[in-house]
Amino acid sequence: MAIRTFGPNAVDWEERVDLDRMRRDRLARLNIHLDASDLGAVLSFDFSNIRYMTATHIGTWAMDKLIRFALLPRSAQPYVWDFGSAAKHHQLYNPWLDGEQRARAGISTLRGAFHPDAGIAADVAAKVATVLREHGLDKEPLGVDVVEMPILEALRAEGLDVVDGQQVFLEARRIKTTDEISLLTQACSMVDAAYERLYEFLRPGVKENECVGLVSKVLYDLGSEYVEGVNAISGERCSPHPHVYSDRLIRPGDPAFFDILHSHLGYRTCYYRTFAVGSASAAQRDAYTRCREYMDASISLVKPGATTADIVSVWPRAEEFGFPDETAAFALQYGHGVGLSIWEKPIFSRLVSLDHPETLEQGMVFALETYWPAADGWSAARIEEEVVVTADGCEVITKFPAEELLVAGRKYWTVGGELSTVRESQSHLNTATANISPAGDGDGEPQ
Repeated sequence: MAIRTFGPNAVDWEERVDLDRMRRDRLARLNIHLDASDLGAVLSFDFSNIRYMTATHIGTWAMDKLIRFALLPRSAQPYVWDFGSAAKHHQLYNPWLDGEQRARAGISTLRGAFHPDAGIAADVAAKVATVLREHGLDKEPLGVDVVEMPILEALRAEGLDVVDGQQVFLEARRIKTTDEISLLTQACSMVDAAYERLYEFLRPGVKENECVGLVSKVLYDLGSEYVEGVNAISGERCSPHPHVYSDRLIRPGDPAFFDILHSHLGYRTCYYRTFAVGSASAAQRDAYTRCREYMDASISLVKPGATTADIVSVWPRAEEFGFPDETAAFALQYGHGVGLSIWEKPIFSRLVSLDHPETLEQGMVFALETYWPAADGWSAARIEEEVVVTADGCEVITKFPAEELLVAGRKYWTVGGELSTVRESQSHLNTATANISPAGDGDGEPQ
């Protein structure tokens, strides 16, 4: 499978991402999985599924509003009902929708903001049912991905048999096309650049939210469509992991880990890196080493035919790093497909994968995440790599260095020479490295 990452712009002298081919390939995959199901059609309110099906987009501002909807009848082309003037825009500029034939105006309930008696839900259901009747599919099951209760009731009032349609979309999106892989790789290359700037910027006195602002600016300057989020976690906030940034000031000796999530032409990243600022304690270095070992062990197993159970079997049990069960530790040792959204199939977790393994296939793109709390009781390490499953293994597409713990910030000099970047525990909690472990056994090693 060729992966072309030469640049985001089209040129006549290299073959790069072919967006028209990607539109056709995505719709073909969705049709294959619809045909293999017992559904007559799939109806989507989820923006990622609508984009996959119709190659339309109206901006990230609307992603949480469920205002648009699209329908793919079996053995037919997709229809999309869009927000106000967006429908006219798509009629003019999206020729693959055949103008007014399949790019239509329509609006859902604005998540209940419309008056319940305005008849909006009934109008949505009538539009969908009319198309299904035209195709002779109104008696067949209708798969829906996500839906508001008034819409669900209105669809059923039209006599439609509404069932879960999420699996059809997720199965279609499980394997990425050549062009999707190129866009995912380009998205990662933009995060590579953001981490380069972040590494230069990190020093005592900057705040977590300043780091978020810097990363966002770098990505938008490079052409990011949407910075979905930047986790910026430092110091005592590292363990337990809160999954949200704050205004905390970074101090000398702090660990700091980041997750950068953004969208390039719809294709997401999920990409963690950990730094020490100024210096690292032995406990921080050991936590990073442990985190890296789990990552390397899991990547070494990735190939077609392996399963998600194979991968998670080399990760520690929740009890080994201070949690009572896999639900409490969920997403710390974790893997997930990456595509038009950041959590797609397959999912890797000891919570589900050992009992419900999924087989890895060529063309899958997913992220693997590992975490380890340090024995000092307050710091931790977090690493994430995105990989493409190839014919005989995998390729890592997250390229910013993560083999060893990087120390960011200026170097300090004493009268005796350069100050060592590996120092004794500097915990503000005044705890000795050997005295606290996540499991509390006192030997410095989590149990």
